Amino acid sequence: MPLRLRAPFYLAFFVLLTACSQQQTLQGIFQKSTPHETYARRLRQAGLDETALGRDWLAAANRALRDSLVVTLPFQETGYFSADRATAAAYRYQVREGETVRISLTLGAGTEARVFLDAFELDPSRTTPRPLTSTDTTALAFSYVAADNRQHLLRVQPELLRTGRFTLRIQREPSLSFPVRGKNDVAVGSFWGVDRDGGARRHEGIDIFAKRGTPAVAAAAGYITRVNETPRGGRVVWLADTEHGQHLYYAHLDKQLVQPGQQVKIGDTLGLVGNTGNARTTPPHLHFGIYRSGRGAVDPFPFVRRADALPPAPRTAPERLGQWVRVKDKQTNLQNTPASKGTTVAGVARNTALLVVGSHTDWYRVQRPDGQLGYIAARAVVPAAAPLRSMALPVATDLYTKPLVGAATLDSLPAQSKVAVLGEFQGFRLVRSASGTIGWVAG
Repeated sequence: MPLRLRAPFYLAFFVLLTACSQQQTLQGIFQKSTPHETYARRLRQAGLDETALGRDWLAAANRALRDSLVVTLPFQETGYFSADRATAAAYRYQVREGETVRISLTLGAGTEARVFLDAFELDPSRTTPRPLTSTDTTALAFSYVAADNRQHLLRVQPELLRTGRFTLRIQREPSLSFPVRGKNDVAVGSFWGVDRDGGARRHEGIDIFAKRGTPAVAAAAGYITRVNETPRGGRVVWLADTEHGQHLYYAHLDKQLVQPGQQVKIGDTLGLVGNTGNARTTPPHLHFGIYRSGRGAVDPFPFVRRADALPPAPRTAPERLGQWVRVKDKQTNLQNTPASKGTTVAGVARNTALLVVGSHTDWYRVQRPDGQLGYIAARAVVPAAAPLRSMALPVATDLYTKPLVGAATLDSLPAQSKVAVLGEFQGFRLVRSASGTIGWVAG
């Protein structure tokens, strides 16, 4: 279907989807769904999953769960989506138990679109990602606490028939307040897992060094369960963290200033830092531990570490978003992560055309003409707007939306039409016609 004939179809498509979104079935009323699931259900109820664009949207959502790219936190990327193609971006990142993951998405100026954000946990024991939490751009931001040391995945997908830009940020912050007043994680001098008693046991906590008498404070709201003295821990206090379902352990206190059963809020003083118990020969410090139901002791550091700094903004040219570029070197790599030592997704040859769909520091997130996504160094590509050469088409030629015979046609160009060649891919050329339309021709 030529592009000039598709506009009325798009309008009817959008009206139908909007009308469907205003309806509620009994299933929709009683079934708790994520915003993404609700939107997908409405697509199917309207029969739009039988259209090419509807099928592409659902397929992109599923493909994103398998073909996610790998990023390091904190992370920031500016992304682009187009009304004429159904896409979804997916980012895989490592988290540690106890970290709060904060995700925010800001739409670019003039962008009016609903964008769905879905976070998943990648569990090796499961064949599919486990849903964690979801929202859309009615909320713009959300956060959650990591329950395990795992890889997580964030899918970002706009609704159909919208064009625009977004800025995505993924950052970590502590799920608990710091347990020694006036200190932060720089004061931690002994970490989880180091040898104790000549290797007979491991350190089940962190040691936070401070002057004797510094207040040890409640890192969470809850109630005191035990205040006693033990040979190893000296004067100790146990706090039940009711919000997170865990117990916080304060040891080596010089003084205990709470009683069992006492309710406390974040920042309340529980005792004073000292070196009682088996810490008598060490400088004053707080031994801080976390014990989780069914898990025992866990590493407290991710629970209290400082929040990530603001991730660096992209240094690449923002005007490249949504534009074609082409590879300038003889051969370069498309990678699964924006880093020099990333895993190669595919090799790409000189003059290969790539669509820029994201920008991160000195890297572009690009889509190969066959749909393959990856990162490429900005220095490895040049704008495709400056043509490789001009040519006259020897015969009447269809201008395709994709480098594939039988793909939808944008236009039919008569013989001897002048076109500018912008890039290449697998026997096809990306060209710009005299009217300014960009598409693919065979040969």
